[in-house]
This record gives sequence, C-alpha cells and structure tokens, in this order.
Amino acid sequence: MVTDEGKIYGLIGTSLTHSFSMDFFNQKFISEGIDAQYFNFELNDIGELMTIFSEYSNLNGLNVTMPYKEKVIPFMDELDETAEKVGAVNVIKIIKGEKAGVIKLVGYNSDYMAFRNSIAPLLTHEMTSALVLGTGGASKAVKAALESLDIDVDLVSRRKSASIITYEELTKQMIHSHNVIVNTTPLGTYPDTELCPDIPYRFITPQHLCYDLVYNPSETMFMKKAKERGAIVKSGLEMLLLQAFESYRIWTED
Repeated sequence: MVTDEGKIYGLIGTSLTHSFSMDFFNQKFISEGIDAQYFNFELNDIGELMTIFSEYSNLNGLNVTMPYKEKVIPFMDELDETAEKVGAVNVIKIIKGEKAGVIKLVGYNSDYMAFRNSIAPLLTHEMTSALVLGTGGASKAVKAALESLDIDVDLVSRRKSASIITYEELTKQMIHSHNVIVNTTPLGTYPDTELCPDIPYRFITPQHLCYDLVYNPSETMFMKKAKERGAIVKSGLEMLLLQAFESYRIWTED
C-alpha cells in the first residue's frame, strides 16, 4: 500500500506482474536503510500519469516500461541528451518546485547505456550487422546502442514500411548476414513463456549472438530455440540491473 511516509518511486506500464523492479528496489531500500518505497502503477492510458503526480506528493521518480516509453514524452518538460537522441524515455526525474505541487519532469533513457554495456563484451569483430525484433521504445534504444558500436541495424516488425522488414520476409540469407539478433518485443514474458518471435530459427548458427530483453523467465523460448542451433544467448536481466542502478543515480543526483 502506498503511504505518505518517506520517498516514493515506481514503475508505470500496463501489465506489470512480470516485473522484478519493485522487489529489487524495495530490497535495496531495506538493506541500505533508505526511507523509501517502490510501487507498480498500472495505467490503462498514459493520460492517467498526471493523476499519480497529483495523488502522491512524495513521488520522486518513475521508471517507464511498455507501452509508454514514447507516449510519455509529451508530458516531459525536458529531455536529457540520450533520451532525445533515442526518442524514448524509461526514467522520469521529478524536480520539486519551491511551491507545493509545482514540479518539473525530466525524461532520461537508461536503456541505451545499459544495453550497450551488457552486449559489448559478447561482440566479436565478425558481428557487424543486427536484426532488431520490434519497433517500440526499447527497440529505439537498442538500435542507437548497436549503431554506436558500429553495427548496422535492420528493424523487423509485423508491419511493413520502407525501413522495416517483416517477419515473413526473413530468409536464410538475411539470417546469415545478420549475426546479432535482439528481441525487444514482450513475446515470451511470464506468464506467456511458450511464445517467441516468429523467425526462421533453423537458419541460426553458432556464429550468432541472440539477445533477449525479456528477463522473466531467465531463459526464454527465443533463447532456447537459438541455443539449440549453437548460438550464444543472453537474457535482459543484466540490462535490467544496469538500468536500475542508473535510474537511482538519476533520481538522487543533485
């Protein structure tokens, strides 16, 4: 239950039962003796965001997850350089004004650096092209991070456009020419653990790196299918932790 004591932080999204963030932060607050609590705020519509600010005066920061990483931008008074570059926000810093109830909302993106730092040690010189599955806010951060590592990126989605490949268009040659594949969709997230992106897994090889931003379960169906073909696989748990550390730094720095 949300109280009026101490500082409040939280996560906004739609269905949040899969998220580890609340447990992570509350354990951190307890172990470090921090007078704060972290809560999940499930919103049916991004317009409900301002209601949270008006109801909880001790709210000091928020994380943002699907499907609001892009939709939250119009509510921001300011974006930091990375969030502006990526075009998505997953951390909101709440700056209190001198008068009660007056706040400034600054949007940040910690996904970019968290993903970059997580995947970089796994990359080889031969890994020069990537398929990024999904086109949401997380996909934008992943694309920007990979490009900063000199990796060419092609986006894959169910909907065709001039700059997007559809799942049906993926061929053996495309899979072989893109030896990094990153899933940024929620497919496979608990409790729907049997789901996975519809790509031709039979063309994946031991030369592939398949990274799944999903972290619950620890091994997704996407990862299992790729590992069966000999690929290197990694879940999004390390990325989650890295972006969580960065979120708290953003919220608490002067």
